[in-house]
Amino acid sequence: MAGDVFQLDQIQKWMQSVISHPEGVVAGVQSTEAQQQIPVSPDAIAEVVTRSQSLTSLERLQVYGNAYYARLVECLKGEFPAVAHAVGRETFDVLAMGYLQSYPSRSYTLGQLGANFPRFLAEIPLTTLTNQSEEFAAFLIDLATLERLYSEVFDGPGSEDQPPLSPEELQQIPPEAWPGVRLVPVPSLRLASFRFPVHEYITAVHHEGQAIVPVAGETHLAINRREFVVRRLRLDSVPFALLSHLIEGLPLGGAIAQALDDTETDFEKLAASLQTWFQEWATGQFFAWVELPGEE
Repeated sequence: MAGDVFQLDQIQKWMQSVISHPEGVVAGVQSTEAQQQIPVSPDAIAEVVTRSQSLTSLERLQVYGNAYYARLVECLKGEFPAVAHAVGRETFDVLAMGYLQSYPSRSYTLGQLGANFPRFLAEIPLTTLTNQSEEFAAFLIDLATLERLYSEVFDGPGSEDQPPLSPEELQQIPPEAWPGVRLVPVPSLRLASFRFPVHEYITAVHHEGQAIVPVAGETHLAINRREFVVRRLRLDSVPFALLSHLIEGLPLGGAIAQALDDTETDFEKLAASLQTWFQEWATGQFFAWVELPGEE
């Protein structure tokens, strides 16, 4: 191999495979991807990368490898600041490096880097790694799940380029048409349930206030993006069930019947709150348009 001349794209692909390998530079050199580009052993790296006055060829590559992972860890910290706050910087760095080894970056965009982080936290022995209780581990998983959901809503499709359904438009719907009405949600609307009110903890961290791990309690949230700002609304179980079935595509009458069945709530109690809920949802710009009975 000595004296071989390598093409620029060969070197670029080889180096990317080497410095981004989750098990380190030596494993990267030995990887199939790197060997397909330049078949060199770890002992012969100097044939591709020359040494400097103070560093060997391997050490020079390790500088780039360390910088690569340091950058990815910082990106994860930027996406999951509340998780980082909850466990502390040192523990978060350990979790982040473990995650990057289990779920190496495969996308051209950093927006997908943390996509599997909540899943990773659910897969590992968090109680051992954090020296905390099972309840704290469950809190961390919920926390990461919501922070990731915020990122997805922020980066995903929205409705900023089209007017949402307004409260006034809802009021114009004839009363007799309401049971068959279908409300089409905006593309950014997401619903999620959690074991802890983690949204409060995230808000406290963002505002640099005193973030205290909350007491466990069933929490339902509607997350949406308006004017490129992610917003969330906490819902009780009945409006959450109703909104969930509306998003599924059920007409209002069917969604109400299903929500009553899900929550064992009586109709009169639900009906008394409908106007308030729809006013709140329309103000939050949850719906793009309404489909009246008979419309396709």
